[in-house]
Amino acid sequence: MLDLQDKNKKLIYLISGPLGVGKSTTSKELARYIKQCVLIEGDKLLHMFKGESQPSWEERLNLTWENILALTRNFIVNDLNVVIDFVVEDELDWFCKQISDLNVELRYIILRADKDKLTERLNMRGDIDSLDRSLFLLNKMESSPSNNQFIYDTTLKQPKEITQDVIDDTRFNVFIDTSR
Repeated sequence: MLDLQDKNKKLIYLISGPLGVGKSTTSKELARYIKQCVLIEGDKLLHMFKGESQPSWEERLNLTWENILALTRNFIVNDLNVVIDFVVEDELDWFCKQISDLNVELRYIILRADKDKLTERLNMRGDIDSLDRSLFLLNKMESSPSNNQFIYDTTLKQPKEITQDVIDDTRFNVFIDTSR
């Protein structure tokens, strides 16, 4: 179990990346190592919508992020650390603004893998239909210069090694402007 140095400051790990890079596996492993931790699986929130008449994709995505934020805030104010497993496209700045009043340290990690590894992983889990979307997201995330410091290649790594690197590497720390 990881014991935090600053007992007053809580940790939020935001694990992102395209489908098949190991977000869920890494997030679950990470949540096991962090003391007093909860895991928020964004896909479970996104897939709560049922029935014939559903909001648009954009509305569902916005509601999912609002729910991730509400859960995160609730857990943080109740002295729990948080690991979030969800694809981040353009929401990082918004999320940082929404948590700027909390005494937290945010670590943002974009997991990536090469095309062959993504294909292999998606095939293994029976989700090869998601390959085009995964490659689109990979390209989008890698082409944004603001993401460079947060990208972590999982192609040749095992979950325990990834988890340890995520915990140890300070390049994943995000500056949160608390002066707002």
